[in-house]
Amino acid sequence: MSQIKIVNLQKSFGDFTAVKNSNLTIYDKEFFVLLGPSGCGKTTTLRMIAGLELPTSGEIFLGKEEVGMLRASERDIAFVFQLFALYPHMNVRNNLSFPLKMQGYKKNDIKTRVEEAAKLLRIDHLLNSNISSLSGGDRQRVALGRALVRRPKAFLMDEPLGTLDAEFRELMCLELKKLHIDIGATTVYVTHDQLEAMSLADRIAVMDGGQILQADEPNIIYNKPKTKFVASFIGSPGMNFIDVNEGISQEQSSISIEDTNFNIPKQFETSKSNKNFFGIRPENLSLTNEGGLKGSVFGVEYLGSRKIITIKTKIGEIKVKTDISINIKLNENVQIKPSNDNIIIFDGETDKSLKSEFMK
Repeated sequence: MSQIKIVNLQKSFGDFTAVKNSNLTIYDKEFFVLLGPSGCGKTTTLRMIAGLELPTSGEIFLGKEEVGMLRASERDIAFVFQLFALYPHMNVRNNLSFPLKMQGYKKNDIKTRVEEAAKLLRIDHLLNSNISSLSGGDRQRVALGRALVRRPKAFLMDEPLGTLDAEFRELMCLELKKLHIDIGATTVYVTHDQLEAMSLADRIAVMDGGQILQADEPNIIYNKPKTKFVASFIGSPGMNFIDVNEGISQEQSSISIEDTNFNIPKQFETSKSNKNFFGIRPENLSLTNEGGLKGSVFGVEYLGSRKIITIKTKIGEIKVKTDISINIKLNENVQIKPSNDNIIIFDGETDKSLKSEFMK
């Protein structure tokens, strides 16, 4: 059993609190991603799980064992660093075998484990190669292999693809997911790249300011964000926000903004503020000939079969994702029509979503 659980976990460095009272359960054999911007506390959380940092307060469980104050060497966990952390004076075979030698394994067992890991990672033909002669992708495989040979209860990975170029990163994402399925180990993965997170994760925890804002499956994180930050951070581009400079009652069925009618989702919670936000994904907006929010085209980005149009309106810039066949020009006057079924209301005071039928 390699479930990982953190309870009221907190880490402070002097007056600065990097991780604030975090609670999280990572299930056995799950690929779990900690996602957020630089400085949000994701790496510090990972390092505390690994034993590389001791918590200021709180508990960490690996299975049923509380390990919060154990040294890293006393936890059955393998850590994969961003910068590979390989020994340049050793060849691939010796890099892979090193952790097993330190643990006192017999030579025959080491040979078997190293060759099994190398074959699984498709680097068996490189066992006698020098580390300096390898590409970035192959070095990353060696780093993964060195963790894999130990057969730990859990793998912890701190932005392991961060130094790779886009082509290698996409390839290694597929390799990592396949590897996870093949070995079935619990994996905790840190990244600031939301596309990486969405493609790899069984579940994602979005962090900001040392706090876990939401932990859910990728589709729920995307379609049902619990806070305005999660809605803006997830998505390429993120969610559009339209200011509603008035309170909204549960009895209202619609609201007019700049002569455009927006339907209000049913059964939403009462807002605590006279300033709220309508959140709408770019793909849930379309261009119309009449009855829409008026603006002019400020920018056009091409994304293969789709394109993103940035439109300047009286209430700010709004992004619309459309089919590539839509013919649009810079400075052209257009009107935007929302798909009202996909509007999420965020409280202007708490930044939290006001739950509705759509949010269930």
